[in-house]
Amino acid sequence: MEPVIVDTNIALVANKKQPNASPQCVINCVRELMAIRQGVKKLVIDDNGLVFDEYRRNLSLSGQPGVGDLFVKWVHDYQYNSQRCDRVKITPIPGDDFAEFPQDPQLANFDRSDRKWVAIARVHPQNPPILNAVDSDWKNFEFELNQHGIIVEFVCPDFQFK
Repeated sequence: MEPVIVDTNIALVANKKQPNASPQCVINCVRELMAIRQGVKKLVIDDNGLVFDEYRRNLSLSGQPGVGDLFVKWVHDYQYNSQRCDRVKITPIPGDDFAEFPQDPQLANFDRSDRKWVAIARVHPQNPPILNAVDSDWKNFEFELNQHGIIVEFVCPDFQFK
């Protein structure tokens, strides 16, 4: 089962909460979330609960009305099931940063709220890809992240980043 890291924007697009996302982009995001829920892919999150907290802030834990909401409900139910989720330890440090985030001056302006995803990718033994739909930060820093072994999978190839 392929491990993946899911940036919150994937679930938001699946919920049709990103007006710039094309219908095909929405379909691609729904497919990714369904692959996780169906056990085709394995979700990777942190053991501090930072990822789950971000999901909860942006999505409905009731599982309704959208596919992204259903995903956060699934995460709630399966986050401790090692067959469905890998939980890794990351180390928060002051300034919304993580010890595992690359100390690279070229990444100094990388969005602090997205650094947890990078830290998770770096500590997981399989170096899973980070799934992104419409967040331009991932595109803007793709080269620099790749230099540190971080793989970003753009599930909406038709999306025009600014």
